[in-house]
Amino acid sequence: MGPQGILDVARELGISEDHVEPYGRNKAKIDLAALTRPAAGAGRLVLVSAINPTPAGEGKTTSSIALAMGMRRLAKRAVLCLREPSLGPVFGVKGGGTGGGRATLMPADDINLHFTGDIHAISTAHNLLSAMVDNACHFNTTFGDKGAIDPRQVTWGRALDMNDRALRNVLVGLGRKVDGVPRQDRFDITAASEVMAIVALAEGPEDLENRLGRIVIGQSTSGAPITAADVGAAAAMTALLRDAIKPNLVQTDEGGPALVHAGPFANIAHGCSSVLATRLGLLSGDYVITEAGFGFDLGGEKFLDIKCRTMGVFPRVLVLVATLRALKMHGGAPVKRAAEPDPRALELGLTHLDKHLDSAAFFGLPVVVSINVFPNDTQEELALVEAAMQRRGVRAVRCEGFLRGGEGALDLAEAVASAADATDDAPPAPRFVYDLGEPLRDKITKIARTIYGADGLTFTAAAERDARRIEELGHGGVPICMAKTQLSLSDDPALVGRPTNFQVTVREIRLSAGAGFAVALTGDMMTMPGLPREPSALRVKLLPTGKIRGLMQND
Repeated sequence: MGPQGILDVARELGISEDHVEPYGRNKAKIDLAALTRPAAGAGRLVLVSAINPTPAGEGKTTSSIALAMGMRRLAKRAVLCLREPSLGPVFGVKGGGTGGGRATLMPADDINLHFTGDIHAISTAHNLLSAMVDNACHFNTTFGDKGAIDPRQVTWGRALDMNDRALRNVLVGLGRKVDGVPRQDRFDITAASEVMAIVALAEGPEDLENRLGRIVIGQSTSGAPITAADVGAAAAMTALLRDAIKPNLVQTDEGGPALVHAGPFANIAHGCSSVLATRLGLLSGDYVITEAGFGFDLGGEKFLDIKCRTMGVFPRVLVLVATLRALKMHGGAPVKRAAEPDPRALELGLTHLDKHLDSAAFFGLPVVVSINVFPNDTQEELALVEAAMQRRGVRAVRCEGFLRGGEGALDLAEAVASAADATDDAPPAPRFVYDLGEPLRDKITKIARTIYGADGLTFTAAAERDARRIEELGHGGVPICMAKTQLSLSDDPALVGRPTNFQVTVREIRLSAGAGFAVALTGDMMTMPGLPREPSALRVKLLPTGKIRGLMQND
């Protein structure tokens, strides 16, 4: 099995050539008209999540790609739906986001860098609104009975697809009077932008414009909320996003179809690929394999409580990716030594995996644990994890996709397909952590208690004010998007394992009225990350052949 032409990849999905908009020879946009055709497959949704990772990640994307490749080798119609990589992690800690080894997406360099320009378009649309907000402040534009924008109450910042801590707090409008109104501002990474979340959740161009129009940018001098529709930016923002809303089609390095679209982070946003790509996958295949970012406590919970609630669908099976090194980290082993044999730390770390399995059981989801095998893993420690899962009654399967591609994921593919097929007569009933009608504070508390295992929450005075304000504006019935460290079940990245007797501190709650959720920021979470001491950018180089070296950790 190997790569094929992009039109052949589209045909494998049953997509007409008329609906394919090629971007070069090996990637394409899919016209939204392709969503109007009858379903051609059973559309079983498979969610891939993971335990809380080490800083380098545990190969959830690699495992998802390998699983899709394995299913294709078994002659099963599988469609892969993944997020677009952000330049922040690409040049930061993790490197590229297109898998690794023999389980990668193609063209990896393109996808990891500018791809089809979606993230650039999202950044531009975000910053158009920022410019129009400051323009309205400069001219003291009034918006009917609401009055003019209060520059001190502007909550809409700016966006950049890069890790740059120096832009977390900035001053704009400095200089002469003609240079604007001086005020404090901020930059968020584009993956945390509400516009990114809107593109990921929108059902089409009309819904996109409506959602963009609902963005709340701040308050007027009378205390009334000012929206992007008030400022008059929604239509132009939609025009900028005309192509960005269309799903992108690429392929695995074995030629299987992959829809890679939208890229919200899971620790500071909702962490799922687009609704439109998922719907296209459900129309086109018997199994739709999609991942949700970081651990099940972050992307997994948000996939179920936000995306599934929005779409009206629910997964048939959960694949929970675990690695020996992450389990040993959660058992107390130092990260730098977690790859070394340490059966005691591994046994202690299994309590962390147990918590995620408990959370999956709360949602009523069948689970397959995928052990992502690394070259230095020992047979004894792999068997230890398998035995622990057998005692719990959970199927655990080794995945060697990195080393062997689809062939290394055949056992995983068989296990997942079998688990999904077994639900045909009685699919899992949708279940959520909270009811939308509950107060914001109660919804946040339920997530922390049920999914994280927290004793309770501490709300700062600012967070209490935010909650009251959001509810007064009539948005109290939205889902919750928790912004929390990905390294721990708690809001403290140093608290590994299955912590007990801890509180989660909510310091701020931001309304994302267009996306349709409220973001609860916990601990020290920032919506603009910084680069590490030795960023991945240091190893990236353009070769004379035109190839790029160093984008992936294994380059």
